[in-house]
Amino acid sequence: MKQAIKAAFPFTIPVLLGYLSIGIAFGLLFENAGYNFIWAFFMSLVVYAGAMQFIAVSFFYGGIGLIQIAVMTLLVNIRHIFYGLSFLDRFNDIGKKKWYIAFALTDETYSLLCSIKAPEDIDEKKFYLSVALLNQSYWVFGSVIGSLAGSMITFDTTGMDFAMTALFIVIFIDQWKTYPSHIPALIGLSCTILALLIAGSDNLVIPSMILIVAALMLIKKQIETKITDISEKEDKIP
Repeated sequence: MKQAIKAAFPFTIPVLLGYLSIGIAFGLLFENAGYNFIWAFFMSLVVYAGAMQFIAVSFFYGGIGLIQIAVMTLLVNIRHIFYGLSFLDRFNDIGKKKWYIAFALTDETYSLLCSIKAPEDIDEKKFYLSVALLNQSYWVFGSVIGSLAGSMITFDTTGMDFAMTALFIVIFIDQWKTYPSHIPALIGLSCTILALLIAGSDNLVIPSMILIVAALMLIKKQIETKITDISEKEDKIP
């Protein structure tokens, strides 16, 4: 497991930089809402929902029922259902570890697991688990640091929630550079823009995910063929 963690760490450095800063932002906001670092620690350990944790800060001010919270959480994180479905084959024989990996499939962890492969001398299952564990540890650590800093220093937290958007941009650029085909990324952009124009910014997530999944299913064979062609050309290069 130590070897797997050591092998996985370099791949998680972009997430480390993003999650520390975003986790600190969340910790500051949570502390500003009146909850100390212990709450921040367990929130990031048990909930671990990224953007939803930022939204949840407002829930703790009161006035919102449990049913409303449950529905909102489902709508914001419903994309994770698609993440899990796309990994059914890969995690089918991974044993009990699959339960934690399924829990830990944040956007960034999912992006990494889609684009990286375990080194030949490292057990693939332990490698995937290490990526998930490392990423969550960054998030938890950042949340605690932010909460502690917020309890000792007065911060203006305006605009800190933009940190999540900034990390998504970094992940997108990294995938654009490393993935053999840009077709999935372009589909994601175009479908999201279309959903934004049709449904508006407040109802964007579900329509965009449905459009993206439908479009990818329709041209799945073309994407796979293009990736195969690119890989074959790269193999021929001395």
